[in-house]
Amino acid sequence: MLKNETLHLSVDCVVFGYDDSGLKVLLINQKEANNEEVGQNPMSQLPGDLILIDEGLEAAAERVLFELTQLKGVYLKQFHAYGDPNRVKQLKDRAWLRSVRTQPEQRVITVGYFGLVSLQDHDPQPASFAGGVEWIDLQNVGPLAFDHNEILDGAMDALQNQLESHHISFELLPKKFTLSQLQSLYEVVLEKKFDKRNFRKNVKRMSHVVPLDEKQQGVMHKPAQLFSFNPDHLDD
Repeated sequence: MLKNETLHLSVDCVVFGYDDSGLKVLLINQKEANNEEVGQNPMSQLPGDLILIDEGLEAAAERVLFELTQLKGVYLKQFHAYGDPNRVKQLKDRAWLRSVRTQPEQRVITVGYFGLVSLQDHDPQPASFAGGVEWIDLQNVGPLAFDHNEILDGAMDALQNQLESHHISFELLPKKFTLSQLQSLYEVVLEKKFDKRNFRKNVKRMSHVVPLDEKQQGVMHKPAQLFSFNPDHLDD
């Protein structure tokens, strides 16, 4: 006979940020608890928590992200659900859960959201059970709590698959950007090189990439022309 068990539902947010130094992911550090089981080295994890009984998934993702990192107004897109019965059963994870949840032993199914921001426009701050929050280069991400490495990999796959078809690359760029910045972003996310001349030729055919009568300021090299994204022109 199967044992009855309450199911909990959570959301986890994989927030990618981009600047000229590359693509990063936002991680929180678990706040140290007064619990000898937890140990001296709390894990890093994605921002995530249980949803409230009366809220929808998207509202939960927005709330949880704000409560843990103080970020709001972030582009968020649901990409996958994770329901392995053992995803929160590792000893290191259960010990920490006992310090922050009233029912730490219960099974948790989580819905993953990926978020996109331009790093220069957002300054996250730790709150709630986040002892710290920081942007980490994707190549430098180590072992994370729970199954968060798997969730991060899934979010990266979704970002790569949707970058062009959903026109979401512009969520990672400043409001005004150069074509070099746009090409560098594509190369970093898609992990391949593009011919500069062909890339620019293709971009200039896109009516939603609007040339501005402005150039970069405060740069050591010859200032490049700036462009902006106009979603109203996507169907042109």
